[in-house]
Amino acid sequence: MLTLTHISKTFNPGTVNEKTALRDLSLHLNKGEFATIIGSNGAGKSTLFNAIAGSFYVDSGSVVISGQDITYMPEYRRAKHIGRLFQDPLAGTAPGMTIEENLALAAGRGGWFSSLSKADRERFRARLSLLNMGLEDRMKQPVGLLSGGQRQALTLLMSTMNPPWLLLLDEHTAALDPATAEKVLSLTAQITQEDRITTLMITHNLQSALSMGTRTLMMDNGRIVLDVSGQERNKLTPADLLTRFQAQAGKALDSDRVLFSQ
Repeated sequence: MLTLTHISKTFNPGTVNEKTALRDLSLHLNKGEFATIIGSNGAGKSTLFNAIAGSFYVDSGSVVISGQDITYMPEYRRAKHIGRLFQDPLAGTAPGMTIEENLALAAGRGGWFSSLSKADRERFRARLSLLNMGLEDRMKQPVGLLSGGQRQALTLLMSTMNPPWLLLLDEHTAALDPATAEKVLSLTAQITQEDRITTLMITHNLQSALSMGTRTLMMDNGRIVLDVSGQERNKLTPADLLTRFQAQAGKALDSDRVLFSQ
């Protein structure tokens, strides 16, 4: 489904601000596979997502999704097949539009002045009911009046309304309170499993990195230094992850957000 082959990216080459963010990184995900990614700030996690989403072109290597080489495909064209959620719960919705209009936009039915059928509205209500937040009875309400957690949950529904080839989750629960974060993570697992959506999820929570999905990746200095799955992953604890990271990277994981989340 997703194949990254020897991708590299250096920003501001040849200047005092030169920064190599991705170093000869290769990765393959099968259809329906869900991998979590953990690493300290500056490890290259979000840069990896930007490379996949097309926010910039990589300096070398290739990006292939569902058998299609998208290495030099513009970002707006990739967006048709790649869903993405950011840490900021306000980033993925249009606050001046209603819940219904936001869902219509995500479903390809237009936005303002969209023409929706009874079947469309029933589908939206059914999807919203998964959240257990009562939003199915508030579809005419502007999204700007929702809480951050409600907007992030809505963004998740919008990103998977038409199941994408690939879903990128960039710490999508980090700004939420613990109870809401748990609800959104549970919904994430449910939707990705039911629709077999290939998923990459960045997290700073070691327990989530081991409990969500089927595979855990750890990044450092633009490289993947640890890749575990199956029975090997099932036996690991958060402390084991830190030990394995130090053995592979040659240093301790330097991230207060990771360490304090345990």
